[in-house]
Amino acid sequence: MTLPTRASDCRRLVLLTKFIFAGKLSRSIRLEDTLTLPSAIFETYRSTLVSQPLSALWRGHGSAIFLEFGRLSPKVKRDGSAANPQGDYTVIIEWSWRIENEESILCGSWSDEDNWKEIFQTLIGQTVQDISIYGRLPELSISFANGLYVASFMTAEGQPAWGIIDRSPQHQKCRCLGVRDGVIVEEF
Repeated sequence: MTLPTRASDCRRLVLLTKFIFAGKLSRSIRLEDTLTLPSAIFETYRSTLVSQPLSALWRGHGSAIFLEFGRLSPKVKRDGSAANPQGDYTVIIEWSWRIENEESILCGSWSDEDNWKEIFQTLIGQTVQDISIYGRLPELSISFANGLYVASFMTAEGQPAWGIIDRSPQHQKCRCLGVRDGVIVEEF
C-alpha cells in the first residue's frame, strides 16, 4: 500500500520505534514486539480513536473504504462538485476487508456490493470500542459499540493495505500510520 499523504503536509517516512533513547531511534517495531510491548505511537492513534463515533463511511475506487472520525470537513473536487467529507481521523482500507459480527461475516470487499450500503449505515454514529493489530503481518481490526467489527486482511501479494490519517487540529501537519515491509510505520 502506498500510504495516504498530502504532499504539502507529509514528510518522509519515519519508522515506528519501540524505544526512543535521547532522540535516537533504536529499532523498528515488528508485530511480535507489539504483542509483548505496546507501541507508543500505535497506542497514540488507538487511544485517540477509542470512544470516537464514526462520522462517515464511504467507498473509494474499487472496494476501498474510508472510515471518517471526528469533525467532518467538506471537500470539493477539481471540477467544483462536492467530494466526500474528511474527518479529523481517517481509516483507509484499500481492499480485502470485511465487516463481521460475533457469529459471521456480514459483508466484505468480495461480497455483493448491493448489500454494502445498508451495512455501512449500521456503523455510522457507532462508537469505537477498540482498535487492534492482529496477524503475523500487521492487519487492523476496529470494534464498534454495536458488536460489529471492520477488519483488514490483504489477500494479494505485498503488504497489508490499511492506513490511519490524523488530520486533527492539534497537529500542524498530518500524520499517517500504515505498513511497509511488514513493519508498522508513521509518516509526517
